[in-house]
Amino acid sequence: MGARKRLKAEQLKEQRKNIAFAKLNNCPISARKMRLVADIVRGQEVNKALNILSHNSKEAAGRLEKLLRSAIANWEAKNEDKNLEDETLIISEIRVDNAGMLKRIQPAPQGRAHRIRKRSNHTTIVVDSVKTKA
Repeated sequence: MGARKRLKAEQLKEQRKNIAFAKLNNCPISARKMRLVADIVRGQEVNKALNILSHNSKEAAGRLEKLLRSAIANWEAKNEDKNLEDETLIISEIRVDNAGMLKRIQPAPQGRAHRIRKRSNHTTIVVDSVKTKA
């Protein structure tokens, strides 16, 4: 690795020390379906977002709820000196990216075959704190 790349990698590592995030890779739900649920909770306060996700009937909501709980736990681990009740955590960023596809074949009439594409996604949640007036 060259000097410039190493310095950039060290800068990114230093920036990530202060950011609490959680990643869900290769989730077997299409990115389009996951984005429908992610758009609902983007920018929300975490307790409100957990409430929204727990009452949503989509399968993606359950997976996002678990991921959000992981991001909150990561924030608590990185900020041991701070109290969760004194801070207001918000979902500052949520990204849903396409992942690989599983390609399958479905038999079709007259000896033909149709391709089935089973899509998956990568989801990243970034949680940040906002000071509450105390």
